[in-house]
Amino acid sequence: MAFTAADVKNLREMTGVGMMDCKKALTATDGDIDKAIEWLREKGLAAAQKKAGRIAAEGMAYAAVIGGIGVVVEVNAETDFVSKNDLFVDYVKNVAAVVAEKAPADLEALMAAAYPGSELTVEQMQQEKVLVIGENIKVRRFDRYEGGLSVPYIHAGGKIGVLVNLEVEGVAEEKAAEVGKDLAMQIAALNPQFLDKSEVDQETLDKEKEILLAQALQDPKNAGKPQNIIEKMVIGRVGKYYKENCLLQQDFVKDNSMSVEKYVETVAKANGGSIKLVKAVRFEKGEGIEKKSENFAEEIAKMVK
Repeated sequence: MAFTAADVKNLREMTGVGMMDCKKALTATDGDIDKAIEWLREKGLAAAQKKAGRIAAEGMAYAAVIGGIGVVVEVNAETDFVSKNDLFVDYVKNVAAVVAEKAPADLEALMAAAYPGSELTVEQMQQEKVLVIGENIKVRRFDRYEGGLSVPYIHAGGKIGVLVNLEVEGVAEEKAAEVGKDLAMQIAALNPQFLDKSEVDQETLDKEKEILLAQALQDPKNAGKPQNIIEKMVIGRVGKYYKENCLLQQDFVKDNSMSVEKYVETVAKANGGSIKLVKAVRFEKGEGIEKKSENFAEEIAKMVK
């Protein structure tokens, strides 16, 4: 099976491995992407297949503060063109407004709520938009923060929507909002699994220790080392896991001389107050959704038969 430059680029995005190694992997596996990922993992070049490699659905992730209420929503469509359509964007923003005003308990309640400036429900208006725009449209998920200071961030015109909620005391709202935006941008860029290491559950931690121990035992450099020494090494590596997967323990992207936690503390102290991260959510459009692969030439051929 031959492969193209686009396949190399796709494999790089899925694994985070360099272009040349991706090309070698595809050459070794006759262009098979899945086998190439396995090849890279076996060579120790790829830690795991990234979720981003399976993200293909289109639409928009949108975050905003409406009437003091923080809202983030994701609405999916079939093509990227729709996300730039004013009718679609208007629908997404109105859905967010409904979430802010009505505080729906779940997606079903949201779809049954009244759509702004209309006698239709959100679901009925969605059906109207489908007819007008000509593509399937679906509200997928939402979140809503009431109380505290919510700070929204939208990346790449709606590819990613992030909402951060802070508890602020003695710090000007404008300054606290800057901190919130910095946190939101870090979340958008690095997608941490947890906000703080205290959130890492024991099952996740035990599994990570198990993986780290297996890696340490297989490392030739550790041959002959006592079990207790290897276990101490594993404990040390858990700290690295926190640093990579927990927002507050991560290096602050804008100044990697300090952690995110230290950055927040420094700004709060400099302004004579306190800032505490309460919660945050990140929506990436199409996250976890497999996009149907279409062969348009075949579709047209079927239509003219």
